[in-house]
Amino acid sequence: MAKGPWSAIETHAVQGLAALFAAEPDRLSRLTVEVAGLYFDWSKTHLDAALLGHFETLAEAMKFDAAREALFAGAVVNPSENRAATHVAERGSGAPDAVALASARRQCTRALVDAIEAGAFDDVTAILHIGIGGSVLGPALLVDALGRNGARLEVRFLSNIDGEAFDAAVNGLDPASTLVVVASKTFTTGETLANMAAALEWLAEAGGADPHGRLIAVTATPEAAVAAGIDETRVLLFDDGVGGRYSLWSAVGVSAALALGWDAFEELLEGAAEMDRHFRFSEAGANAPLLAACADQLYVQALGCQTRAVFAYDERLRLLPPYLQQLEMESNGKSATADGKPLGRASAAVTWGGTGTDAQHAVFQLLHQGRVTVPVEFVAVRDNDDAQDSEHHRLLLLNAFAQGAALMQGRASDDAQRNYPGNRPSATILIERLDARSLGALIAFYEHRTFANAVLLGINPFDQFGVELGKDIARAIGEGEAQGLLDASTRALIKRAGI
Repeated sequence: MAKGPWSAIETHAVQGLAALFAAEPDRLSRLTVEVAGLYFDWSKTHLDAALLGHFETLAEAMKFDAAREALFAGAVVNPSENRAATHVAERGSGAPDAVALASARRQCTRALVDAIEAGAFDDVTAILHIGIGGSVLGPALLVDALGRNGARLEVRFLSNIDGEAFDAAVNGLDPASTLVVVASKTFTTGETLANMAAALEWLAEAGGADPHGRLIAVTATPEAAVAAGIDETRVLLFDDGVGGRYSLWSAVGVSAALALGWDAFEELLEGAAEMDRHFRFSEAGANAPLLAACADQLYVQALGCQTRAVFAYDERLRLLPPYLQQLEMESNGKSATADGKPLGRASAAVTWGGTGTDAQHAVFQLLHQGRVTVPVEFVAVRDNDDAQDSEHHRLLLLNAFAQGAALMQGRASDDAQRNYPGNRPSATILIERLDARSLGALIAFYEHRTFANAVLLGINPFDQFGVELGKDIARAIGEGEAQGLLDASTRALIKRAGI
C-alpha cells in the first residue's frame, strides 16, 4: 500500500463547504461532469484542488491507468480466481475473442426472444424469473425502472427461499402461459434450485404435461442445467468471467429483454458502452467514476464515515439503492488486498438509502441533526413521464435540490433543538431523461466507480468469498454434520425451531 499519498489525504486540513465555495470560484465547473445524458455534481463534497492532486498521486502509485486498461483488455483482474472480468465485453469492450463470444451469445438470446414472441412457447403472458443476488437485482431494477408504461409481459422476480416469497411471486399467474427463467452462474445455488423445484411442482400441479419444457436456464455451466432436466436448446450462456452482480448485460437480462423489447435492451448496452468509453479515456480530473471514488475514499479514510446514503428522487429508481448495496458491499467489503495481505484500513462504506420524498420523513432527521456525518447522494431525473400534473415533478425536484442545499448550509439557532449544523456533504446525479440508454450509463458508472475504489485500495472487487461461510454452515447443519462446530446459542435455536 502506498503510504505517502494516503498520509497526505488523511492529514489534509479539510475546509468547510461554504469556505470552499468562497475560495474556489471555479469549483462548480471543476467538480461537475456531463456524460451520456447524466450530470454529476460533487461541488457540495469536501474535495478541493489540493485533495484531488493527492488522489491523482495515489492513483499513480496504485497504477490506476494500468489496472483500468487491464480491465478493458480482458486481462486477469480477479487474481484470486485467475479470471478476467468480462462484463465490459458484453458492451463491446475487452479482448477481441471475448467481445466476439459475447456478441454470438447475445444473438442466441435474441433468437430465443424472437422465438418466444413468435409463439414457439404458445401464448406467453408472464415470466417467473428465479435467481438470487445479481441474477435478480439487476433485471428487477431494469424492469421496474423502464417497464411501468407498457411492459410487454408481466415479470415476477423470485430470489428468497422463503415459501412466502414463492407464493407471492406466482399469485395470480397462469401456469399455462408462464415461462420460468432460472438464472444461476453455477446452477448449484441452493436457494435457486429449491425455487426451481417448487416452480416445476407448481407447473405440474396445474396439469402441465411437460413442466421442464416451460423452463429456460441462464448459466455459465450449461452441463449442470442440462443435468437438471432443461433441454440444451433452452440454455442461454454467459461467460465465467461475468460476476453475478455485473451480469444484467448478459443473457441474465433475457427477462428484461422480453418485457421491454430487444431494442430497449440494445439501448441499455449502448448507454453502458458510452460510459465505458468515458471511464476508459477521460483524464482523472474529468472522469466521473474516478471523481466519485475520490470522494468515497475521502469520507471513509480521512473523515471516518462508515456509511453512504443514496436517495432516488424518482419512483422508477426505487430499486437502485438495494442494487447498489450488493454491487458495492459485495465487491469492496474486503479486509485483504488483492495479493492476500491485510488491508490495514477501512474498505467499503455501508451503502443504504431509499426513495425521496418518503425518506425525508423517515431518516433525514439523522442526516441533518444527528451526531454522525453521512455522505448523501441524490439521484434525480429532469424530465418526467408520468400522467400527473407537472407540478408533482417540479415539487419532487425542488425537494431533492433543497435537501442538498440544507445539508450544506444548515441554519443556526439559539434553540439547540432547532439548530442545523450544516457542512454536511452531498453529491447529485441529474439524469436528463430516464430511458434504457441513460439507465445503462448510470449502472455502468456505478460499476466503474466500484472498480476505481478497489484500485485505490488495492483490493480485488470481483471475488466474494465472504458469502460462503454461512452457506457452508447451513449445509453442514442440514446434513447433520455441524453439531460439533456450533456454539451453544446456535444449538439452542436449532432445537427450539425443531429443525
